Amino acid sequence: MLIVFLNFSFGQNKSNKETEQKIDQYLKEIIEINEIPGTAVAVIKDGKVIYEKYFGKASLEENIPVDKTTSFKVFSTTKLITAVGIFQLIEKGKIALNDPVSKYLSDLPKEWQNVQIGNLLSHSSGLPDYFKYTDFPYTAPYSERISFLGQKPIQFAQGNQYSYNQTNYLLLSKIIEKITGQTFEDYIFQNQFPDHGSDVFFCSDFAKLTSSAVRYTYNIETKKYQQITFNSGPDSHSANGLNITLSQLIKWNQNLDNDLYLKKETKAAMWTPFPFTNQKDVFAYGWECQPVNNHSSFGFSGGNVTAFRKFPDNNLTVIFLSNSNKYMYLPAFDDVVYRIGGIIDPSLINLKEEEKENITINFLKQDFTKAKDYYLGVKKQHPDWNFEQRLNLIGYSLMRSDRLKEATKIFELNAIEHPNSGNVYDSLAESYFKNNQLELSKENYKKSLALTPENSNAKEMLKKIDELLAK
Repeated sequence: MLIVFLNFSFGQNKSNKETEQKIDQYLKEIIEINEIPGTAVAVIKDGKVIYEKYFGKASLEENIPVDKTTSFKVFSTTKLITAVGIFQLIEKGKIALNDPVSKYLSDLPKEWQNVQIGNLLSHSSGLPDYFKYTDFPYTAPYSERISFLGQKPIQFAQGNQYSYNQTNYLLLSKIIEKITGQTFEDYIFQNQFPDHGSDVFFCSDFAKLTSSAVRYTYNIETKKYQQITFNSGPDSHSANGLNITLSQLIKWNQNLDNDLYLKKETKAAMWTPFPFTNQKDVFAYGWECQPVNNHSSFGFSGGNVTAFRKFPDNNLTVIFLSNSNKYMYLPAFDDVVYRIGGIIDPSLINLKEEEKENITINFLKQDFTKAKDYYLGVKKQHPDWNFEQRLNLIGYSLMRSDRLKEATKIFELNAIEHPNSGNVYDSLAESYFKNNQLELSKENYKKSLALTPENSNAKEMLKKIDELLAK
């Protein structure tokens, strides 16, 4: 793949130049392995942009390169902007985290009345998620969506746990509109992008995204990228609708750092972990909070293609924007922001996370035997490290990229490594099923069901396999 470097980065200090080269080398490898069409990356350290580069194509069909003028659809990274908008209202005394949604929105289902603003921001509401229901159009009017969702069950007790949910941000946008008397978009523009032009806009209809980097998906039949045509409707703008250039996102970050949007104490409240009842989950108000070597970090990712990560203790922010990733089920976007953080500041190096990424790269790039030997070597050195989820992600990414045999080998390895995981056997059974190895599939679905009796997928698949074998 052709990689075009447009450089707006470090000065010529030798140490800085070496760091820049390390980032260049790392990104080049990640882009090639994941076959990413177009990318824009920035690093802000101590209030200064020390790295800003653009790679590849915004449009493969029209051969348009990614550059400073390229807007990217950031998907759920939009939620960070929405969270800041809510806390601006909190700072002005117009809303509170413990306010019930029913204080601002009428005609909500009875079971929703006591859900609080803080529950929406922290994904602890337990409300039904409209993105999980494919039998109802995402573009339906708000009133119809609420009527539809009101017939669905509450998922869990309010505040008990974290469960990512698009309905939460649908309600937040409507609350913003109720309080301000503005559209959600106008409120965000006025309070966070007052001098924006065509480089910042909201759009959730891919067919209309003519001035943004083309969002691609990899077609395993044609073995080529194809443009996505999808419309989640304007009511989803607060959750996933922002389109923005890297330059504007850099400026947004600097304004946030300089307390132009929120006071320091308000930002501290926004980044405070929500008190989940289960005392297990960790998430702040709209922001993921993930400590790295006892250093705090906050951010979010979107669409498996963008990531925004702040390391406040280190005065560091890393931004990664792209328009696709062949291996969509692998979190390359998250790996990138953490790895670059470690390149810039050695105190942020996380050996376990780096090994996760190395294992991923080896299975994608090397032959299976060599990759397996590398993995086993890491496990021998660190027997307490668990890579069950990462192996599963690699397997699914390979399976959905037309590399079924390799995927099955990884699922088999995972089953050997984690013989007490029902999820692992379920994944292995799925790969056997796709390869028409029905008896092996049946055997492993039974193993999964024995370990996880609540696995409804295994029950359904066993019935399906028995019907196929009966023929």
